[in-house]
Amino acid sequence: MKLAFYGATGEVTGSMHMISSEADNVLLDCGLFQGRRADVAKKNRDVPFDSADITNIVLSHAHIDHSGRIPLLSRNGFAGRVVTTRATKDACEYMLRDAAHIQESDADYLNYKAVRAALHRQAGETGKGGHHGANHVRKLLKLDRHRLNNEKVRELAQKFSVPLVDPLYSDADAVAALSAFEGVPYRTPITIGRDMTVTFYEAGHILGSAVSIITCRENGSVKRVCYTGDLGRFGKVIIKDPNLDFAPEDREIDLLVIESTYGSREHEPVHDLSGRVKQVLNDAFDRGGSVLIPAFAYGRTQEILYSIHELYDSGEVRKVPVYVDSPLAINLTKVFGEHPEAYNGEAQETFLKRGENPFIFRNVHFTPSVEESMEIMRDDRPHIVISASGMCEFGRILHHLRYKIHNPANTILIVGYMAEHTLGRRILEQGMAYQETGGKGEPPVMRILGKEYPLMARVERIEGFSAHADKHELLRFVKESNLVVRRAAVVHGEKEQAACFADTLRKEGINAVVPVHGQKIAV
Repeated sequence: MKLAFYGATGEVTGSMHMISSEADNVLLDCGLFQGRRADVAKKNRDVPFDSADITNIVLSHAHIDHSGRIPLLSRNGFAGRVVTTRATKDACEYMLRDAAHIQESDADYLNYKAVRAALHRQAGETGKGGHHGANHVRKLLKLDRHRLNNEKVRELAQKFSVPLVDPLYSDADAVAALSAFEGVPYRTPITIGRDMTVTFYEAGHILGSAVSIITCRENGSVKRVCYTGDLGRFGKVIIKDPNLDFAPEDREIDLLVIESTYGSREHEPVHDLSGRVKQVLNDAFDRGGSVLIPAFAYGRTQEILYSIHELYDSGEVRKVPVYVDSPLAINLTKVFGEHPEAYNGEAQETFLKRGENPFIFRNVHFTPSVEESMEIMRDDRPHIVISASGMCEFGRILHHLRYKIHNPANTILIVGYMAEHTLGRRILEQGMAYQETGGKGEPPVMRILGKEYPLMARVERIEGFSAHADKHELLRFVKESNLVVRRAAVVHGEKEQAACFADTLRKEGINAVVPVHGQKIAV
């Protein structure tokens, strides 16, 4: 049996690894690379194997950097099953179709820009440019302020020989892929190949996330791989801790494939989170400002709602309106409500036993329509907006930022990991660096939707909300679980983080490597 590494090697997105036996090829995750569009477009399209050769996919959780290329594989010939937990299957019903919508919208926008440029060039050559010419182009290519006339764009692209961009996959591709999903319970061995099974255990990362134990019987021997996917923190609100107690038949691990997002870093203590949220919110409201929270639609949004609900119930924070401005987050909050069996004891005690929904309270408003979202953007009264995307690369958060990023009364609260080369990472690093100078000199400038805005809003970071284990919690999983680990491959971390955690494992007597893209390891 061999394990090949095709994603999240020296980086934190695009998770995809392949277990190959004599009879089968099984993928562990099939995620999208995320970051600058120009950098990741080719990486996402180039799949380094024939999709039809994949027997089945084992999916650790629903986040798009782990699930987002499954529709691409289905479109290209994958005909197997996607084996995952029940909550992950339910979440992917929304997340993959949302990802397809983003792919289609991105392609439409790029095609619109290319055709618009061609029309402007033609107008300049014929002397019909200027303001009136620009208005004519807009009216020609748009149905209204928010909708593109894609039929006209395609027609003019053909006329002017403008090459069109195709989406990575369509909504129809996502729907077809979802028919292959099979949701199974934790701690139940499931056949995924000839003489190959997977058993899921709680990973504590997001609702439905799983540590996967893959067992392969081949040529008279038994080999086991433990794939952590993304490991969560201990003692978090809502969902259960990462599992440490594995069944006797799953404990002998020939190769541990472990994430390292925070392989050399420490988080704030979980028990301090409520106090930090209280401080950030009250400081912003005292300035007369609002708080923008870029948050992943699945997991982070619900944790933030849970925390604000507690603070509002205790009267420690002024009860301003809270807007969940993300259609995807709205749907995924419903998924959370449908799986209370995954909640930990604290969530059960705090809300469920009182007959309350942790994520719905008097001051929270869910805004599915564009019109409602636009009204919030124009509102200058203090409020809280929780909106996707979590790394500020697309989605409604971009519009909220361009309306509020220039106002020093407002706060941008960063509550999750921001990958390299994302707008969220630039806001975090440049905003906090500017604040350290006391706001002296020219503020950093952020480019949002083609225009530049001064970053005058205050930038705050609360790392404790991270859904990823820090270096101590990663090591706790290895040392305090009853797994016996022979070797380890460290993935899903920027190069420095992965190298540091591999070194930590070696100091514990575990032979650890940091694989490079395409590397194969015999198990």
